[in-house]
Amino acid sequence: MDTYPVTARCVGRFFRTDGKYLGRVYKEHLSDFRQWEQKAHAGEWVLLDGNMGERLSIDETTLHNDLFTFLSNKDGHGKRGTLIAAVKGTTVAEVTRILSMIPEEERLKVKEVTMDFSDSMKGVVEAMFPKAEIVIDCFHIVQLAGKGLEEMRLKLKRKARAEEKKSEHEFKKTLERRAKNRKAYAKKHKPRKSKNGKRLGRPPKRKNEKYEPQKLSNGETRTDLLTHVRYPLMKSGEDWTDFQKKEMELLFETEPRMKTAYGLLCSLRCIFKKHQSRDEARMELHAWYTDVGKSLIRELIAARDTIKSKEEYVLNYFTNRSTNASAESLNSKMKGFRSQVRGVSDLPFFMYRLMKIFG
Repeated sequence: MDTYPVTARCVGRFFRTDGKYLGRVYKEHLSDFRQWEQKAHAGEWVLLDGNMGERLSIDETTLHNDLFTFLSNKDGHGKRGTLIAAVKGTTVAEVTRILSMIPEEERLKVKEVTMDFSDSMKGVVEAMFPKAEIVIDCFHIVQLAGKGLEEMRLKLKRKARAEEKKSEHEFKKTLERRAKNRKAYAKKHKPRKSKNGKRLGRPPKRKNEKYEPQKLSNGETRTDLLTHVRYPLMKSGEDWTDFQKKEMELLFETEPRMKTAYGLLCSLRCIFKKHQSRDEARMELHAWYTDVGKSLIRELIAARDTIKSKEEYVLNYFTNRSTNASAESLNSKMKGFRSQVRGVSDLPFFMYRLMKIFG
């Protein structure tokens, strides 16, 4: 019997190993996707009511250029049994239409649901889980105040940039005026020279003089400083590097209102770090409201009013100190899986794979 050398080319003729082929084989033959009972509506919604629990999280994320609302069970810890429902859209009507398919007795067992500041999610929880305690995530509360600081920083940066442009424009006008004056003077006066031929009088100004913006004590402009402090503003002072400490000291020296705003952000963060009762937290939160009002910082006052309008849901955090971190972690895992499969080309099949992993 004749033998022939086995090469990669001849092996490839019988056993294709490219990723697309393997993906197609898994989809069409190895998996039960074609027999999946939720395949027909997987592009719009998926529901696994067997994963219901007493402590839930609700959040939204983007899949296939559309927003999806995800309901998850905290006791699943981001593994199998975590994902309960995925519904395309974020409106109360769309989400409640799907969640109403969960048996009422299961929905009435839910004791706690964590979420962010979304009013639509609040409406969904109130309609579907009437006995559940709504908890607004403490990280979103601090983030809301942080956005106020970010608005202040951007406003100051735009102002500093406008002042630099104005100063540069005035500098160019000064150069043009000097050139015009030199030209007029040269017409009326001849240059004086000494006996050895050297020109007498003050040396002429450079015609190609460049604009140099005003610098701070560390050699940066105000615009540069307000750019570099973006990340330290969102961190606790204990986590600053030596360079960031110097930057922040200079910022607080040049912009006292930023120092006040940062102090208010840190005091709000400290309220949620303390292990205290709901009533003690309420008193500290009301004191923080007063301090924000005295500061007259419009950006923080807007954040204060939002927190104040949902104070009861904010204070529910101090009952069990529950956060929405599980939902954020699940979102991160789903986005990581989406990047591994190079995006979503077939949404129903992608939802099937998500349910296999997290459902």
